[in-house]
Amino acid sequence: MYVILGSTGYLGSYFLDHLSRKGETCRGISRREVDYTDRGTLLSFLREHRPRFLINAAGYTGKPNVDACESEKEECLFGNAVLPGRIRSVCEELGISWGHVSSGCIYSGRKSNGEGWSEEDEPNFSFRSGPCSFYSGTKALGEEVLKGASNCYIWRLRIPFNEEGSPRNYLQKLLHYSNLLEAENSISHIDEYVESCLASFTNECEPGIYNLTNLGSITTSQVVKWIQEEGVSDQKFNFFKNEEEFMNKAAITPRSNCVLDTAKSEQNGIAMRPVEEAVRDSLRKMRKRGGFSTNIQLKID
Repeated sequence: MYVILGSTGYLGSYFLDHLSRKGETCRGISRREVDYTDRGTLLSFLREHRPRFLINAAGYTGKPNVDACESEKEECLFGNAVLPGRIRSVCEELGISWGHVSSGCIYSGRKSNGEGWSEEDEPNFSFRSGPCSFYSGTKALGEEVLKGASNCYIWRLRIPFNEEGSPRNYLQKLLHYSNLLEAENSISHIDEYVESCLASFTNECEPGIYNLTNLGSITTSQVVKWIQEEGVSDQKFNFFKNEEEFMNKAAITPRSNCVLDTAKSEQNGIAMRPVEEAVRDSLRKMRKRGGFSTNIQLKID
């Protein structure tokens, strides 16, 4: 049996749906059902159910975007740094293998040699190497808390996307923002990300950190071009002049824009599709569904 913490959230729901479709026995739990933030409660629950694998999809991202983390620091710090440590303690006591949803937002740009950031590189967008957003700082702390953890997979996600009409979907965001920021990023097709996360365990990859993004990187203008070429929207896209204008007009805290190295996931057979292939495929599916959703409201994220 698989146990999923935070199963009613954005990522948790994808893990639950994917496992259910594969016929796996899984138990998704929310804090309202079982307060897994309490060590004793979590210990008792896992001791009773003895899952084959535990997935931690809980955390704090802020709503409507990471700017909210600047005013909700206590919740953000607890969800992204304290909670992973408690889960580690319980899983190590019971000998349970588990996976933790992390983020590549702990980096900025590329390395000085032009390469993407690998799993071995120290974060350069964190409390120890600022400036950074409070959200990114807590995600970096979360990885520090899990350093050396036994039987733990740390899965780094970057800018989730697919064809669905969710306000968390990167492609939907681009279609709704009045102005866009030109930046280069690694991004993750959410369904492929979930598959790769689970494959790291079922394929018996060595526990540790994995950058799970689609192969390659993209710029905002490239995605805009593909949106137009795939016939999803013929709207005019406006861009901020630079990051300074973006920060002055649309954001409270700095954003991470970065490129991750995916060599480790490729070597372990859990790599995702090339980014252009994945994005264009999602856009074609969006077009068949009628383009972008008009009933979601977005702010800069």
